[in-house]
Amino acid sequence: MANLKEVRIRISSTLSTQQITKAMKLVSATKLRKAQNAIIQLRPYAEKLQSILGNLAGSADDAKLKAFFTPRPIKNVLLIVVTSDRGLCGPFNANITKATRAMIETNYKDLDAKNITLMFMGKKGFEFYKTSPFNLNVNHREIFGNTAADNVFEVGQIVIDDFLTGKYDEVRVLYNQFKNAATQIIREERMLPVDLSHYEGKKTATIDFIFEPSKTEILQDLIPRAVKTQLLKAILDSNASEHGARMVAMDKATENAGELLKALRLQYNQARQAAITTEISEIVGGAAAMSGK
Repeated sequence: MANLKEVRIRISSTLSTQQITKAMKLVSATKLRKAQNAIIQLRPYAEKLQSILGNLAGSADDAKLKAFFTPRPIKNVLLIVVTSDRGLCGPFNANITKATRAMIETNYKDLDAKNITLMFMGKKGFEFYKTSPFNLNVNHREIFGNTAADNVFEVGQIVIDDFLTGKYDEVRVLYNQFKNAATQIIREERMLPVDLSHYEGKKTATIDFIFEPSKTEILQDLIPRAVKTQLLKAILDSNASEHGARMVAMDKATENAGELLKALRLQYNQARQAAITTEISEIVGGAAAMSGK
């Protein structure tokens, strides 16, 4: 059995750890409220924008606009991997890195590793793949330092330009979608060419709209905006999911620390009781030996 000093040190260390995990839980809960409000406010706008795009895509007659929707033979692909900058959030980051590897092995197994580029949003994804043979784009891995729409839209415009110039034939994004603090859903979405499969067969009755300015001018602005908003939604979803996952992980860690403290205090009391019993036995034995003389 460990001596009293060792148990006291372990109790003190566990108490300190419990205080840290409890504080981290409270900080994550505060950040979660702000992040949750941001994604809840964006979702209706993003979904409506995609719905409008799905209804108008068929009328994109301009060759430059058709490039957004026309699939190409896949020779080079860009995967946007959205993770977090920090750990201590359970399997949050591991789920995305595993999903990325699984998708590469399933969808792009015939491509050479040098034809696959990973763009990281968050530092943890890069730390996992930094020794991989894929092309790594780390220019935007600190995006969570500023998740304002203008900043994310700049990254989205770079992705769009690379796709239109033929640098990439397909662009996909992988992220954790926020459902609630305890649940995150792994999502994999095709950004480019624009995926309209969700809207096939769901279009409303044909209406003769009057466009001002022209239909082409509207779509020239609408299509890039929808693509960039899709990326923004992935960033905000992942941000809210991260804080929810960390809050749950730290809550569980605090509970585990409490259980460990109970066990350590029981062990401490048992060790102290054993020490007291030994001392009493020694005193009684000494007194009996002296009285026997």
